[in-house]
Amino acid sequence: MNMSRTRDTRERLVVIGGDAAGMSAASQARRLKGPDELEIVAFERGHFTSYSACGIPYWVGGDVTERDELIARTPEEHRARDIDLRMRTEVMEIDVDGQRVRARDLESGAESWTSYDKLVIATGARPIRPDMPGVDAPGVHGVQTLDDGQALIETLAHTRGRTAVVVGAGYIGVEMAEALINRGYEVTVVNRGSEPMSTLDPDMGRLVHEAMEGLGITMVDDAAVTKVLTGEDGRVRAVATENAEYPADVVVLGIGVRPETTLARAAGLPLGSHGGLLTDLAMRVRGHENIWAGGDCVEVLDLVSGQERHIALGTHANKHGQVIGTGVGGGYATFPGVVGTAVSKVCDLEIARTGLREKDARRVGLQFVSVTIESTSRAGYYPGASPMTVKMLAERRTGRLLGVQIVGREGAGKRVDIAAVALTAGMTVEQMTALDLGYAPPFSPVWDPVLVAARKAAAKVRAS
Repeated sequence: MNMSRTRDTRERLVVIGGDAAGMSAASQARRLKGPDELEIVAFERGHFTSYSACGIPYWVGGDVTERDELIARTPEEHRARDIDLRMRTEVMEIDVDGQRVRARDLESGAESWTSYDKLVIATGARPIRPDMPGVDAPGVHGVQTLDDGQALIETLAHTRGRTAVVVGAGYIGVEMAEALINRGYEVTVVNRGSEPMSTLDPDMGRLVHEAMEGLGITMVDDAAVTKVLTGEDGRVRAVATENAEYPADVVVLGIGVRPETTLARAAGLPLGSHGGLLTDLAMRVRGHENIWAGGDCVEVLDLVSGQERHIALGTHANKHGQVIGTGVGGGYATFPGVVGTAVSKVCDLEIARTGLREKDARRVGLQFVSVTIESTSRAGYYPGASPMTVKMLAERRTGRLLGVQIVGREGAGKRVDIAAVALTAGMTVEQMTALDLGYAPPFSPVWDPVLVAARKAAAKVRAS
């Protein structure tokens, strides 16, 4: 009798999506409330849970040897914590008024409704797949999920030729170009923009372009793929732009992602200008006390510009999950926003950015100064010192730091964290010059490159 009564009165949390945000939320909620208080049902349409999508290019390239190294927690491990995780099950509909979801078992096709007291939407993002002839041909791959990575690796293992085309030159594009180079492929990157890495200003993107060409990668900028050409066997053989064709035994799409909010849109939940769900600081969907959302399907506040942005990163997703799980479990936590920090690499070139680019600052009406400096990763006389370029933006008159971009070799990328902290704290470039950073010749020059940029920016602000 007591068990039946407990089961009838306990709350039910339903989670849509079994990766970073969703399962972090479920796990945190379980830490705060036991199974006698809270029932947790999670739906995941894929074969894997709680994995590092960011690690897929390094698995494809061979730096990570085993797929399972990317999995933080298996379905069995989640279930052992009293989370009813239903794999290969896709939620097809959210009934907000009825507080229930309709799910389909992808193996059997059976559908059923599950009611909820609290709902977490963590549906992630979907890769942009251009609508053009041949894009669905065998040999054309996206790399959003572990299933995608597995399919690409199998194609690479069975493809006789050694030419590859990567469509797009953002983070995924440059990382996949490296992965394919590591596998011995002849790689061409076709990019719509004037330079790779559109998250950088073009002058910094030019440094990435030159470095990629130095690695033997053919860079084709200002070009859009119009169709994928196939051979008699139906497999990809080339990609075509308006002016040229590029042979390809395999094609990887690295064009970017959009929030996966099809369910949310159909349910009438609020979406922002980028198509992501809108939430409050506690990650509750605006206007809905019992619905939370997190991860790549939401928009977040940019602390520098004051506007909403869509940024698909695992770091944010895991933090969202912790905040959501705390709220579901009866506690209180917030996610205040982001400054837009990201770091990547292509072979030995490290690429980092945080804050606003020049066009971002112009778009929100900020007046700014910008400076670019050349320095080294270590004291110039110390073995292994490598060149580094740092670009810094500061608000005119106030000197508030607005953004930093860094391109260099070993030791360059993670220096962006200095700027990320300064941005979060609302520091001026003048204040940054007094930062007490660690120094020794093996780690940096006496003046760290970021502080050299801050000094130059501060001087430009004073002169403006």
